[in-house]
Amino acid sequence: MIGLFDLSAEVTQRFVGVLTVSPAFENAPGERHVLALSGGKDSAALAVYLRDEYPDLRTEYVFTDSGYELPETYEYLARIEAVLDIRVMRLKSRRNFDWWLKYYGGVLPTPTSRWCTRHLKLAPYLAYLGDGPVFSYVAIRADEDREGYRATRENISPVHPFVEHGIVFQDVIRILEESGLGLPGYYSWRQRSGCYFCFFQTDDEWRGLRQHHPRLFARACSYEENHDDGRLFTWRENGPLSELPTTGDVGKSALAAVGRPTRKLSWALREAGSVADSSAILKAETEEADEPGTEP
Repeated sequence: MIGLFDLSAEVTQRFVGVLTVSPAFENAPGERHVLALSGGKDSAALAVYLRDEYPDLRTEYVFTDSGYELPETYEYLARIEAVLDIRVMRLKSRRNFDWWLKYYGGVLPTPTSRWCTRHLKLAPYLAYLGDGPVFSYVAIRADEDREGYRATRENISPVHPFVEHGIVFQDVIRILEESGLGLPGYYSWRQRSGCYFCFFQTDDEWRGLRQHHPRLFARACSYEENHDDGRLFTWRENGPLSELPTTGDVGKSALAAVGRPTRKLSWALREAGSVADSSAILKAETEEADEPGTEP
Protein backbone atom coordinates (compact mmCIF):
# COMPACT_ATOMS: atom_id res chain seq x y z
CA MET A 1 0.00 0.00 0.00
CA ILE A 2 1.20 3.49 -0.79
CA GLY A 3 2.55 5.37 2.22
CA LEU A 4 0.80 8.55 3.33
CA PHE A 5 3.39 10.88 1.83
CA ASP A 6 4.72 8.66 -0.95
CA LEU A 7 2.59 9.59 -3.95
CA SER A 8 4.37 9.00 -7.22
CA ALA A 9 4.44 11.66 -9.90
CA GLU A 10 2.35 9.39 -12.12
CA VAL A 11 -0.43 9.04 -9.56
CA THR A 12 -0.35 12.76 -8.89
CA GLN A 13 -0.70 13.66 -12.56
CA ARG A 14 -3.42 11.10 -13.20
CA PHE A 15 -5.76 11.70 -10.29
CA VAL A 16 -5.12 15.25 -9.10
CA GLY A 17 -6.55 18.50 -10.38
CA VAL A 18 -5.93 22.05 -9.22
CA LEU A 19 -8.96 24.34 -9.25
CA THR A 20 -9.40 28.08 -8.99
CA VAL A 21 -5.72 28.98 -9.25
CA SER A 22 -5.31 32.74 -9.38
CA PRO A 23 -2.39 34.39 -11.24
CA ALA A 24 -2.52 37.29 -8.76
CA PHE A 25 0.19 35.78 -6.57
CA GLU A 26 3.25 36.02 -8.79
CA ASN A 27 6.62 36.04 -7.05
CA ALA A 28 10.03 36.59 -8.52
CA PRO A 29 11.30 33.67 -10.62
CA GLY A 30 12.41 30.80 -8.43
CA GLU A 31 10.74 32.09 -5.26
CA ARG A 32 7.36 30.99 -3.87
CA HIS A 33 5.91 31.25 -0.37
CA VAL A 34 2.78 29.18 0.29
CA LEU A 35 0.53 28.94 3.34
CA ALA A 36 -2.01 26.12 3.35
CA LEU A 37 -5.06 27.11 5.39
CA SER A 38 -6.92 24.30 7.13
CA GLY A 39 -9.97 26.27 8.18
CA GLY A 40 -8.73 26.16 11.77
CA LYS A 41 -7.48 28.76 14.20
CA ASP A 42 -3.71 28.23 13.96
CA SER A 43 -3.32 28.53 10.18
CA ALA A 44 -5.68 31.53 10.22
CA ALA A 45 -3.54 33.19 12.88
CA LEU A 46 -0.44 32.46 10.81
CA ALA A 47 -2.03 34.22 7.85
CA VAL A 48 -2.55 37.28 10.04
CA TYR A 49 0.97 36.99 11.44
CA LEU A 50 2.62 36.84 8.00
CA ARG A 51 0.57 39.80 6.81
CA ASP A 52 1.53 41.93 9.81
CA GLU A 53 5.13 40.86 10.35
CA TYR A 54 6.18 40.33 6.74
CA PRO A 55 4.05 42.72 4.65
CA ASP A 56 6.43 42.54 1.68
CA LEU A 57 6.28 38.76 1.49
CA ARG A 58 4.05 37.82 -1.43
CA THR A 59 2.34 34.81 0.07
CA GLU A 60 0.06 32.39 -1.73
CA TYR A 61 -2.86 31.29 0.44
CA VAL A 62 -4.46 27.98 -0.46
CA PHE A 63 -7.13 25.68 0.91
CA THR A 64 -7.39 22.05 -0.17
CA ASP A 65 -11.10 21.32 -0.29
CA SER A 66 -12.05 17.68 0.19
CA GLY A 67 -15.61 18.53 -0.83
CA TYR A 68 -16.86 17.25 2.52
CA GLU A 69 -15.97 20.11 4.84
CA LEU A 70 -18.19 21.58 7.52
CA PRO A 71 -20.29 24.63 6.57
CA GLU A 72 -18.52 26.55 9.35
CA THR A 73 -15.21 25.92 7.60
CA TYR A 74 -16.36 27.55 4.37
CA GLU A 75 -17.81 30.44 6.38
CA TYR A 76 -14.50 30.95 8.17
CA LEU A 77 -12.54 30.92 4.92
CA ALA A 78 -14.82 33.63 3.54
CA ARG A 79 -14.25 35.64 6.72
CA ILE A 80 -10.48 35.25 6.37
CA GLU A 81 -10.61 36.57 2.82
CA ALA A 82 -12.78 39.52 3.84
CA VAL A 83 -10.88 40.52 6.98
CA LEU A 84 -7.37 40.08 5.56
CA ASP A 85 -8.30 41.26 2.05
CA ILE A 86 -6.69 38.24 0.43
CA ARG A 87 -7.77 35.57 -1.98
CA VAL A 88 -7.59 31.95 -0.90
CA MET A 89 -7.02 29.56 -3.77
CA ARG A 90 -9.18 26.45 -3.66
CA LEU A 91 -7.48 23.19 -4.60
CA LYS A 92 -9.43 20.01 -5.19
CA SER A 93 -8.86 16.46 -6.33
CA ARG A 94 -10.49 15.42 -9.60
CA ARG A 95 -11.66 12.23 -7.88
CA ASN A 96 -13.99 12.70 -4.92
CA PHE A 97 -14.32 10.63 -1.77
CA ASP A 98 -17.00 8.37 -3.25
CA TRP A 99 -14.74 7.49 -6.18
CA TRP A 100 -11.86 6.60 -3.92
CA LEU A 101 -14.17 4.65 -1.60
CA LYS A 102 -15.07 2.40 -4.53
CA TYR A 103 -11.39 2.16 -5.44
CA TYR A 104 -10.67 0.82 -1.95
CA GLY A 105 -13.53 -1.67 -2.10
CA GLY A 106 -15.86 0.22 0.21
CA VAL A 107 -13.41 0.13 3.13
CA LEU A 108 -13.70 3.41 5.05
CA PRO A 109 -10.49 5.23 5.98
CA THR A 110 -9.10 4.77 9.50
CA PRO A 111 -6.34 6.35 11.61
CA THR A 112 -3.97 3.66 10.30
CA SER A 113 -5.14 3.88 6.67
CA ARG A 114 -5.70 7.55 5.93
CA TRP A 115 -6.23 7.25 2.20
CA CYS A 116 -8.68 10.16 2.34
CA THR A 117 -5.96 12.53 3.56
CA ARG A 118 -3.51 11.21 1.00
CA HIS A 119 -5.76 11.60 -2.03
CA LEU A 120 -8.10 14.47 -1.12
CA LYS A 121 -5.76 16.75 0.84
CA LEU A 122 -2.08 16.02 0.33
CA ALA A 123 -1.96 15.08 -3.35
CA PRO A 124 -3.67 18.24 -4.66
CA TYR A 125 -1.42 20.38 -2.48
CA LEU A 126 1.76 18.69 -3.69
CA ALA A 127 0.59 18.99 -7.28
CA TYR A 128 0.00 22.70 -6.77
CA LEU A 129 3.45 23.21 -5.25
CA GLY A 130 5.05 21.68 -8.33
CA ASP A 131 8.74 21.04 -8.83
CA GLY A 132 10.24 24.50 -8.28
CA PRO A 133 11.68 25.86 -5.02
CA VAL A 134 8.89 26.63 -2.55
CA PHE A 135 8.66 27.56 1.12
CA SER A 136 5.66 25.88 2.74
CA TYR A 137 4.56 27.71 5.90
CA VAL A 138 3.28 25.45 8.69
CA ALA A 139 1.17 26.70 11.62
CA ILE A 140 2.53 24.47 14.37
CA ARG A 141 2.81 26.45 17.60
CA ALA A 142 5.83 26.62 19.91
CA ASP A 143 3.87 24.89 22.69
CA GLU A 144 2.91 21.87 20.57
CA ASP A 145 4.84 18.62 20.75
CA ARG A 146 4.52 17.52 17.16
CA GLU A 147 6.53 17.84 13.98
CA GLY A 148 3.81 18.05 11.36
CA TYR A 149 4.29 17.34 7.69
CA ARG A 150 7.77 16.20 6.72
CA ALA A 151 8.55 17.13 3.13
CA THR A 152 9.80 14.26 0.99
CA ARG A 153 10.54 16.44 -2.02
CA GLU A 154 13.77 18.39 -2.06
CA ASN A 155 12.13 21.45 -3.60
CA ILE A 156 9.80 21.94 -0.58
CA SER A 157 11.19 23.72 2.47
CA PRO A 158 8.83 23.70 5.50
CA VAL A 159 8.89 26.90 7.55
CA HIS A 160 7.57 27.09 11.14
CA PRO A 161 7.25 30.80 12.07
CA PHE A 162 5.33 30.15 15.29
CA VAL A 163 7.96 27.71 16.54
CA GLU A 164 10.83 29.97 15.54
CA HIS A 165 9.29 33.04 17.21
CA GLY A 166 7.85 31.36 20.30
CA ILE A 167 4.17 31.85 19.41
CA VAL A 168 1.96 29.78 21.74
CA PHE A 169 -1.75 29.16 22.20
CA GLN A 170 -2.54 32.43 23.98
CA ASP A 171 -0.69 34.38 21.28
CA VAL A 172 -2.83 32.72 18.61
CA ILE A 173 -6.02 33.67 20.43
CA ARG A 174 -4.77 37.23 20.82
CA ILE A 175 -3.83 37.47 17.12
CA LEU A 176 -7.27 36.29 16.05
CA GLU A 177 -9.03 38.55 18.52
CA GLU A 178 -7.10 41.68 17.55
CA SER A 179 -7.49 41.03 13.84
CA GLY A 180 -11.26 40.65 14.13
CA LEU A 181 -11.28 37.07 12.83
CA GLY A 182 -12.13 35.28 16.04
CA LEU A 183 -12.56 31.50 16.02
CA PRO A 184 -14.49 29.23 13.64
CA GLY A 185 -18.01 28.48 14.86
CA TYR A 186 -17.45 24.71 15.01
CA TYR A 187 -15.06 25.10 17.95
CA SER A 188 -18.09 25.30 20.22
CA TRP A 189 -18.70 21.58 19.63
CA ARG A 190 -15.78 20.10 17.70
CA GLN A 191 -12.05 19.97 18.31
CA ARG A 192 -10.59 20.34 14.81
CA SER A 193 -11.25 21.29 11.23
CA GLY A 194 -11.73 18.60 8.61
CA CYS A 195 -14.39 16.54 6.90
CA TYR A 196 -17.75 16.22 8.62
CA PHE A 197 -17.32 12.44 8.78
CA CYS A 198 -13.74 12.47 10.06
CA PHE A 199 -12.95 9.23 11.90
CA PHE A 200 -10.89 11.15 14.48
CA GLN A 201 -14.07 12.54 16.01
CA THR A 202 -15.01 11.56 19.55
CA ASP A 203 -18.51 10.39 20.44
CA ASP A 204 -19.25 13.86 21.81
CA GLU A 205 -18.25 15.38 18.48
CA TRP A 206 -20.43 12.92 16.58
CA ARG A 207 -23.27 13.98 18.84
CA GLY A 208 -22.40 17.59 18.03
CA LEU A 209 -22.61 16.82 14.32
CA ARG A 210 -25.98 15.16 14.82
CA GLN A 211 -27.20 18.21 16.74
CA HIS A 212 -25.81 20.97 14.53
CA HIS A 213 -25.90 19.27 11.10
CA PRO A 214 -28.39 16.38 11.15
CA ARG A 215 -28.31 15.96 7.36
CA LEU A 216 -24.55 15.57 7.34
CA PHE A 217 -24.83 13.10 10.20
CA ALA A 218 -27.32 11.09 8.16
CA ARG A 219 -24.93 11.07 5.21
CA ALA A 220 -22.13 9.83 7.44
CA CYS A 221 -24.43 7.02 8.59
CA SER A 222 -25.18 6.07 4.99
CA TYR A 223 -21.48 5.44 4.31
CA GLU A 224 -21.56 2.77 7.00
CA GLU A 225 -24.77 1.12 5.83
CA ASN A 226 -24.74 1.04 2.03
CA HIS A 227 -22.74 -2.08 1.15
CA ASP A 228 -24.26 -4.55 -1.31
CA ASP A 229 -22.20 -7.46 -0.01
CA GLY A 230 -23.46 -7.04 3.54
CA ARG A 231 -20.13 -5.97 5.04
CA LEU A 232 -20.20 -3.34 7.79
CA PHE A 233 -17.57 -0.62 8.04
CA THR A 234 -17.84 2.04 10.72
CA TRP A 235 -16.33 5.46 11.41
CA ARG A 236 -16.21 4.72 15.14
CA GLU A 237 -14.12 1.96 16.63
CA ASN A 238 -16.87 1.11 19.11
CA GLY A 239 -19.78 0.59 16.72
CA PRO A 240 -21.90 2.19 13.99
CA LEU A 241 -23.28 5.70 14.25
CA SER A 242 -26.79 4.29 14.45
CA GLU A 243 -25.84 3.00 17.90
CA LEU A 244 -24.29 6.27 19.08
CA PRO A 245 -25.50 6.91 22.65
CA THR A 246 -27.66 9.98 23.09
CA THR A 247 -26.00 11.02 26.34
CA GLY A 248 -22.84 13.08 26.50
CA ASP A 249 -21.46 16.60 26.59
CA VAL A 250 -21.48 18.04 23.07
CA GLY A 251 -19.35 21.05 23.99
CA LYS A 252 -16.74 19.20 26.00
CA SER A 253 -14.84 17.71 23.07
CA ALA A 254 -14.04 21.12 21.61
CA LEU A 255 -11.50 21.79 24.33
CA ALA A 256 -8.59 20.13 22.58
CA ALA A 257 -8.86 22.53 19.67
CA VAL A 258 -8.48 25.70 21.66
CA GLY A 259 -5.66 24.66 23.93
CA ARG A 260 -5.36 22.45 26.96
CA PRO A 261 -8.41 20.44 28.09
CA THR A 262 -9.37 22.36 31.22
CA ARG A 263 -12.42 22.71 33.45
CA LYS A 264 -12.88 26.47 32.99
CA LEU A 265 -12.48 26.20 29.24
CA SER A 266 -15.35 23.73 29.24
CA TRP A 267 -17.65 26.26 30.89
CA ALA A 268 -16.38 29.05 28.63
CA LEU A 269 -17.33 27.05 25.56
CA ARG A 270 -20.74 26.19 26.96
CA GLU A 271 -21.41 29.86 27.67
CA ALA A 272 -20.16 30.85 24.21
CA GLY A 273 -23.03 29.03 22.53
CA SER A 274 -22.97 28.13 18.84
CA VAL A 275 -20.29 30.73 17.98
CA ALA A 276 -16.96 30.30 19.71
CA ASP A 277 -16.13 33.33 21.87
CA SER A 278 -12.35 33.79 21.75
CA SER A 279 -12.24 36.38 24.55
CA ALA A 280 -14.05 34.05 26.95
CA ILE A 281 -11.75 31.20 25.97
CA LEU A 282 -8.61 33.30 26.47
CA LYS A 283 -9.84 34.48 29.89
CA ALA A 284 -10.55 30.91 30.99
CA GLU A 285 -7.21 29.67 29.70
CA THR A 286 -5.32 32.40 31.56
CA GLU A 287 -7.16 31.83 34.84
CA GLU A 288 -6.66 28.08 34.61
CA ALA A 289 -2.91 28.50 34.06
CA ASP A 290 -2.68 30.61 37.22
CA GLU A 291 -4.33 27.98 39.41
CA PRO A 292 -1.99 25.78 41.47
CA GLY A 293 -2.03 22.11 40.70
CA THR A 294 -3.27 22.40 37.09
CA GLU A 295 -1.34 20.71 34.33
CA PRO A 296 -0.47 22.16 30.92
